[in-house]
Order: sequence, then C-alpha cells, then structure tokens
Amino acid sequence: MGSVAQSIDTIWVLICTILVLLMQAGFACLETGLVRAKNSINVAIKNVLDFCVAGMGFWLVGFGLMFGASVSGFFGASDFAFQGAAGGLGDNAWIMVFFFFQLAFCSTSTTIVSGAVAERMSFRGYVITAAILSMMIYPVFGHWAWGGILDGEAAGWLERRGFVDFAGSTVVHSIGGWIALAAILVLGPRIGRFGHNGKRIEPHDMPMATLGMFLLWIGWFGFNGGSTLALNSSVPYILVHTMLAAAAGGIAVTTVSWLRKGLPEVQAALNGILAGLVAITANCHIVTTSNAVLIGAGGGLVCYVASELLARLEIDDAVDAVPVHLAAGVWGTLAVALFGETSLFPGGHTRLEQLGVQALGVAAAGVFAFGTAYIVLLIVDRFLPLRVSSDAERTGLNIAEHGASSALLDVLGAMEGQAARGDFSKPLHVEPFTEAGEMARRYNLVLDKFNSEVRIRERTANELRDARDAAELANASKSQFLANMSHELRTPLNAIIGFSEVMNGELFGPVENERYKEYVGDIHKSSSHLLSLINDILDLSKIEADRYELYEEELDVLDVVASCERMMRHRSDEAGVNLTVKVEDDLPLLMGDKRALRQILLNLVSNAVKFTPKGGNIGLAAFMEPDGRMAFRVSDTGIGMAKKDIPIALEPFRQIGKDSNIYTTEGTGLGLPLTRALARLHGATLVIESEPGEGTTITIRMPHARILELPQRIAS
Repeated sequence: MGSVAQSIDTIWVLICTILVLLMQAGFACLETGLVRAKNSINVAIKNVLDFCVAGMGFWLVGFGLMFGASVSGFFGASDFAFQGAAGGLGDNAWIMVFFFFQLAFCSTSTTIVSGAVAERMSFRGYVITAAILSMMIYPVFGHWAWGGILDGEAAGWLERRGFVDFAGSTVVHSIGGWIALAAILVLGPRIGRFGHNGKRIEPHDMPMATLGMFLLWIGWFGFNGGSTLALNSSVPYILVHTMLAAAAGGIAVTTVSWLRKGLPEVQAALNGILAGLVAITANCHIVTTSNAVLIGAGGGLVCYVASELLARLEIDDAVDAVPVHLAAGVWGTLAVALFGETSLFPGGHTRLEQLGVQALGVAAAGVFAFGTAYIVLLIVDRFLPLRVSSDAERTGLNIAEHGASSALLDVLGAMEGQAARGDFSKPLHVEPFTEAGEMARRYNLVLDKFNSEVRIRERTANELRDARDAAELANASKSQFLANMSHELRTPLNAIIGFSEVMNGELFGPVENERYKEYVGDIHKSSSHLLSLINDILDLSKIEADRYELYEEELDVLDVVASCERMMRHRSDEAGVNLTVKVEDDLPLLMGDKRALRQILLNLVSNAVKFTPKGGNIGLAAFMEPDGRMAFRVSDTGIGMAKKDIPIALEPFRQIGKDSNIYTTEGTGLGLPLTRALARLHGATLVIESEPGEGTTITIRMPHARILELPQRIAS
C-alpha cells in the first residue's frame, strides 16, 4: 500500500513539475509581449538560456548548496553534481523527482530578472547574472528556509526558527525580485523612459502578454499544489486558494486603475493577477478561503503601489517584475502571520512571534540577495559592461545582440529610415502572405497618396511663384512708369505755374480784361493741384518700390504743427470750418523726417477740411499718451464713413462716393494711403475711428524708440 501511495505522490509531483516548467513558456510570452518588437527575440532567447543555465548550475552546485548536509544552517556541503544510477536502478528515484521539481523552482526565480532588465542588458551580462542567481544566491537562501525539506527535519537557520514560506513567495519570488532590483539599479533606465520628454514605453503585443499570464496562472497550480510533495487532502484547498487569490488580485488592481485613471489598464490588470498568485504562494496551506481572497487582493494593491513608486523614483523595470515578485512576495510572506491559522504555526508561535520570524526572513532575503547581487554586478560591470551601447539600444537588441530581425522589424526599420532621410519617393518591399507585408502594402498606398499630394502642391507653388514674380515685375514697371511720368510732367507744370504767377502779378503790364485775370488764377490753381497730385504719386511709387529715404533729424513737434497750421488756416477759413490746434506743453523731441511728418498732418487736415460741411469743427492735436508714446490726432465733425468703407479709403485712387454738396473735384484717393505709408516708414500706427454723419478721428502713434529728451526752449 505504501508503495502505491508513493507512486501516486511521485506521479503528482512530476505532473506539477511539468506545470511549473510551463511557467517558463508563460514568462517568455509575457515578457516578449511587454517589450518593444525590436527586443522581443532577445528577451525570448534570454528566457531559453536562463533555463539552460539554471538547469546546469542547479545540478552542478545549486542543489548541493540548498539541500546538501547543512553547515551550521547556512549552506549545504554535499550532493554536488550527484549521480543517478544507470538504467534507473537504485532507490533514489524520489530524489530525482525532488531534484526535478526544485530545478523548476530555481529556473522560475532566475527568469524573473530577464523581464526587469529587458531592452538594455547585454546577453553576456544576463547569462552571468543568471549563473550567479542559480548557483549561489538562490540555493544559499533556499537552504536557510527549506534546507531540511528532503529529510523532513529543519536544517536552515531560518527554518529552525519557524520561518514559513510554503511554495516560495520569498525563496523564489522575492529573491528573484531583489536581484532584479539590484540589476536595474546598476544598469539605469532605458533611453527615453525618464528625464526630458521621458514617457512610458508601451508594450508591442498585449495579447501575447495576456497568453503568458494565463500560462503562468495554469503553471502556478503545479507550483503551489506540488509543494505538498504528496497528493493529499490539502491539495484541493491549495488549488482553490491559488485560483481565488489570483482573481482577487486582478479585480482589485483593475478597480483601482479604473477609478484613478478613468479606464482599466491592461498591463496593471495582468500584473495584479500575478501579484495575487505570488502573495498566496507562501501561505495557501494555512489560511481560510476568505483570507486567501484578502491576501490576493492585498498582493495586487501592493504591486500597484510599488509600480507607481518605482516610476516616481525613476527606477526602470521594463515589465514590473520587482512590484509583482518582490513587493507582493514580501506581502505574502508577512501574511503568513497576519492571516494564517495559529495552530498550524511551527514551534507553537503566537501571531506576533510568527510575524517577527517572517519579518526576519524578509529582511535576511533583502540584505543577502540584494547586497550580494548589487556588489557582484558592480564588479562585473567594471570589467565586462553589462549594458549595451546607446546605438545598440536604439537599434534594438534583436539585431544588435543576435543579428536577428523579422518582417515586421524590417518594415518598421524601412519606415524609420525614410523618416530620417526625409525621402518618401520609393515604396517599401512587400513580403507576400504576411501581416508585415500587408502593413507595407497599406503604407505604400499612403505613400502614393502623399507623393501625389506633394506633386500637386509643388505644381501649385510653382504657379503661385510665377504669378508672384509677374505681379512684382508689373508693380515695378508701374512704379517706374509713374516715377518717370511724374518727373516728365513736373517740369512743364512748374513752368505753367511760374508763367501764371507772372501774369497774375502783371509783371509786364496790366491784364486789361478781368476775365483773363480770372482764367490765369484758375490755371495757377489747377496747375498747383496737379503738381501736388504728381508729387503724391511720386512719393507713393517710391515707397512701394522701397526707394523712399527718410531724412531723419531731431524735430520740435510744436514747430512742425505750427507750420501745418499756417498752411491750412487760410484753406479752412475759405471752407467755413473752424480749425483748432492744440499742442501739449513740454513735448519731447521726436526723431523723424520733417517733410514726411508735415505731409502726414497736411494730408489729414486737408481731408478733414474737404469732408466737413460749412460750420463744422476740425481739431489738430499733439500729445503724450499714458504709455509714453507720442500721438497726433486729427478729428472732424464731417460726413464720416461706415466701418466697411474704411479699408477702401486706404486704397490708392479709391473713393467711397461723391456728394456734390460736400466732396470737391480735387479728390484723388491718395491722401490716406500716402499718410499710412509715411507713418509705417516711421514705425508708427494709424487708427481710424469714424461714424457716418458724426465725423472721423484719425490717430497717429509714434513708437517709443523715436521719443527723445525734452527740448531746451529759450525763454522769451
């Protein structure tokens, strides 16, 4: 009967071992899905090689250090590279089963590190890390906590104190987590993860990661269920507790992330499930079902908080291995004392005493695993750099470390190359019957549309450029024509004006007929107006051709305004309008062109006289504004204009309309455009405020740079 029971136990542990080995596939899927595509092959092969290294290392050294004859409870000293009998003969079949099961545990602890250091640790550096973990750190601490399992008598110093870690929340998961933390601190964060413009690096294949989580979940039933080392009545309870703790961890984290960020985070949910599994691993055999749910939920929440803390401290864990395995492992180990049945504590400890023992085990694991790993990795890094170069990291470790690529990576690389060169003229190669090929085909359709639009825009730009050149040539020709014609007309007009002045002054004798004298006056007046018009045309054409030169000097504004008043007083009196001039006392000097400034004021006052009915009022003022700028203002009570007509009034040779009772035949449409152009040459602004039937106010504001010191006037 005993032989049958032993056979059943052997079969059960072998089945559970296969389930635990399935977790290697789970880790491979989870970690490759959570990293970027350019590093997925590298992560996958690391998961393969660390299993190989752990297997060989655990057989050569690890198993002996962990379960060999104890040396003062600190390490084993026998059974290194033990031999099995040829042909399976002998009575050590159970030892083989036990070794196989423990080897699976060792490989699980080892592979935890690969995810945390993903995307920047060299393959050589990772193999060294895996060897250190599987051949030294894991088995030594394992001896402290589990050294007497095979013989059924406590051997390790923690084990003798009553430390409980049923299936390895600390021995397997926290040890792996501590070493992962040491490694990522030595390596530093990935490029682009933190610092200026740093951001979270998104996984490339969440469905693959989800599959990995499910494989781990299934494998965990062997992890916890097999730790009984027998198919007994506690197994169903252990499996149910394992299942419920995982579900509770997933629900807890999903709820929290949903409440905090407004949506359920996929990666957080996956990590919550795994953290629930890690947390229940130490205590699934001595807690009630409801407490198993609380422990699993607590593990998920502890993992979530730890993940946020690492991000805040700018510690880069590529797959959140440290929060899942270290943080949840610590919680699960302490939960033995917090939730376990006290009657099942070894050595008859009270709950508080057991909590002290559990805390001692957690602290010992941290000091030993983290301290040893950190020191050893720093030494190794000094002679054999553990981190790849920045170029290799940007290229991706698939290519940099293994020369491996994929159709998808080729497509992405070609896209990045086009973006870097700025050359989108050539389509990508399409690999038929693949998803990457379909992506390339769709991308080529976008390229075709893009290049078509570029050609259309280039053609339009060329047409616009030609039109602009033609317009500039025409404008230059117009300005040149106006300048030439103005020059040609000014000479005879000056002669006509001179002759009419001679005749009107009767220099060579009296003009007998008063009618002739009236005609001579009309000739003089018309010629003067025509000359003024020609001068305005010439000035405007020079400004448009950028050939108008300002002759700047220090101006006394009072003199300029007084000169304008003298020239316009007679005209305003003839028109029957009242002209009021006001200059603020002690105005500073103004740097400007005296002729241009006087022309500005004359044009504005002349327009005001022209469009103000008899009996109206016109004001000319010069003053300082509160912001320190000097301003000139011309206001009238004339006919005004609608807001929509103001832009028309500023166009050369345009007039809004003519009213024979108000407008004179002398309007040219050049006064305001020329005034604005001269103001702009001084860097001044022109503001028009007008209402039909109420009048117009025009303000010229000079820039601060043209304001000088106060003039030194001589007291009269």
